Amino acid sequence: MTPPPIRILLFSSLFPSSVRPVHGIFVETRLRELLKTGQVEAQVLAPVPWFPFKSERFGEYALFAGTPRFELRNGLAVHHPRYLLPPKIGMNLAPHSMARAALPVIHRLIEDGFDFDLIDAHYYYPDGVAASIIARQLGKPFSVTARGTDLSLIPQYPYPRKLILQTAEAASASIGVCQALMDSLQALGADAAKLHTLRNGVDLQRFVPERRETARQKLGLKSDARLLLSVGHLIERKGHHIAIDALPLLPRDVRLLIAGGGPLRNALQHQAEKLGVAERVQFAGVVPQMELKWWYSAADALVLCSSREGWANVLLEAMACGTPVIATSIWGTPEVVSAPCAGVLMPTRTAQGLADAWGSLFANYPAREATRAYAETFSWDTTTQGQLRIFADMVNNRQRRADGHRA
Repeated sequence: MTPPPIRILLFSSLFPSSVRPVHGIFVETRLRELLKTGQVEAQVLAPVPWFPFKSERFGEYALFAGTPRFELRNGLAVHHPRYLLPPKIGMNLAPHSMARAALPVIHRLIEDGFDFDLIDAHYYYPDGVAASIIARQLGKPFSVTARGTDLSLIPQYPYPRKLILQTAEAASASIGVCQALMDSLQALGADAAKLHTLRNGVDLQRFVPERRETARQKLGLKSDARLLLSVGHLIERKGHHIAIDALPLLPRDVRLLIAGGGPLRNALQHQAEKLGVAERVQFAGVVPQMELKWWYSAADALVLCSSREGWANVLLEAMACGTPVIATSIWGTPEVVSAPCAGVLMPTRTAQGLADAWGSLFANYPAREATRAYAETFSWDTTTQGQLRIFADMVNNRQRRADGHRA
């Protein structure tokens, strides 16, 4: 007899919406792969900070106001309750505010028939801590997936660190998208027996190699240039400024493509003009994920100059399109870029470090077929099966405890 599907409430502020379609796309992708098994059912609760104005002049904050309270994404129910995030003191209050805003929505879900088996939270702080508060009140098991700055940066602050450790103790499981994150959580004092590493995979059907000439023609790019692609939100942490700084150190036929939107757009443009390389930099804006394969395929290399990353999906996406990468050697990135056919790690997070890595890559440039084959070893199957095992154990353990109480 086939067991009934496990009912999951995915809880995370990192989830796409109609107004931020690529925000937290990696969380949606992992859930989508899990749902393909037919062994789970899910709804999503993705809290959004409250903001009163939708005017574009408020930038990212206006997108919070414009997020619908409820929407269907590819048939998946997604709820967006609002929580208060006061300035200055918001970091300490966020998990409590998030949980308070989410609970009424969750109670309605249960009343309407979605009495879920467990909470699958993503991002340790504040989301995972909020999930622990909710789980305690509802008597539900929960797991938390760490994804990067939630463990690489936030534990530097005493109060969040205290709540993270309390959450790790209460959670049925903690999952890291790279081993480095779980090592850091264990170093903070978490129980190693409850720590799991389930690396993100890559959608090998969505990200496929296209002929470089065809991709460049489609995008209106120069066919005779060597193209370096930098993909990500236009913020300091992603390091687009380092790629611009490196252009004077790279051969003159190298052009930089920057795909993404964000608050540093004007500053990056000004930087390129000041360095005299503005004609070698092209800003593509936010590129829909369905279109990214053309940009990856058009490029000779992807560069990721981030200062912090848990597991950068763009690296595997580029490799799946046959394009090798240049990246900073941080957190999970060495676990991704671990063979010459994958690309090269920068010796330092500097313009010179990028220039040196470029020289190393092109001194022994890999065949596109080899880079694609390397990416194919990172399918979602292992991660999906790992989740199913963890979730089944959570449900079974809860059932055993309930049976023990009845006895």
